[in-house]
Amino acid sequence: VLSHPVTLEFLERFIDLTSFLMPHYRKEGKTHLGIAIGCTGGRHRSVAIAHYLAGYLQEQGYSVVEDHRDVQRHPEAYGAEPTPSAP
Repeated sequence: VLSHPVTLEFLERFIDLTSFLMPHYRKEGKTHLGIAIGCTGGRHRSVAIAHYLAGYLQEQGYSVVEDHRDVQRHPEAYGAEPTPSAP
């Protein structure tokens, strides 16, 4: 996931945006910021991207709580067809 060109461009743009915004939020006295990353299933792409971004923000000195809401959700819960089990 993280090696795809579109993902790399997304990460670069996101990091540019957060690098610009975070000091302004702190200057305004804000102490909490929620960031949500989503994808169709919420168990692969969004998890990898959110984990990468959480690590980046921690490296920048921000306190981060990383939560993957749908990672344990069953595919049937969001309308996807479950992957057949191997015989």
